[in-house]
Amino acid sequence: MTQKPLIFITNDDGYLSNGIKLLEDILRPMGKVVVVAPSKEMSGQSHSITVGKPLKLSCIKKEDNFEEYSLEGTPVDCVKMAFDKVLNRKPDFLFAGINHGSNVSINTIYSGTMAAVMEGCSEGVASVGFSLCDDDKHGDLSFCLPFVKQIAENVIKHSLPTDVCLNVNFPVGEIKGIKVGHQAKGYWSEDFTMSEQEDGKRIFWLGGEYHCLDKSEQADWNIIHNNYAAVVPMQVDFTAYKLIKEMKERFDS
Repeated sequence: MTQKPLIFITNDDGYLSNGIKLLEDILRPMGKVVVVAPSKEMSGQSHSITVGKPLKLSCIKKEDNFEEYSLEGTPVDCVKMAFDKVLNRKPDFLFAGINHGSNVSINTIYSGTMAAVMEGCSEGVASVGFSLCDDDKHGDLSFCLPFVKQIAENVIKHSLPTDVCLNVNFPVGEIKGIKVGHQAKGYWSEDFTMSEQEDGKRIFWLGGEYHCLDKSEQADWNIIHNNYAAVVPMQVDFTAYKLIKEMKERFDS
């Protein structure tokens, strides 16, 4: 690539989050950086988009090789808006995060950050999501920054295979290195905490506990708990190809 690449950044924690500011600092020396991120936290929005109401886009900063916008919408709204109206073309790379909170295992399907990554991937853009397994919005991110830089530099230099994106998760504290693995098999057991309002209506707060069913050392949950950064290559295509033959025998007519 002879000229500076066009790098797009977004997240689901909002444009003011500590994680996205640190990601901006890492990526700005690598190319022209444009940020479109939600105006407020949009965690757990998955691949939702806004329909039936307008989206408000605000320019926060515009200078040489750096632009920042906030959008009153979801992370996927941010990607769609950026590609169509802000950038006027697809970027060379998309990076999302640094997310405050784990996106390992089944958490991936709930994540607004990883939905933005998947949206970029579906558009043929080399896309990577970074997450720290710590829900504290003011938690220390310093120990994962060298690895964010290492992975970003590698992706910008070598790109990614078509239709493949990366889900990168970091443990809290010491990071021994990087391990490539797969999404762990597991599930959440929900625990809704109830309280009663003065008008007699009940309100609930979602909580729960994650249960990992995967004993493989290559499962992202287990990689994290061995103090390595977990890199999982993912794809948008959900097709269970190994079952097509069986399903055709059962249903084709």
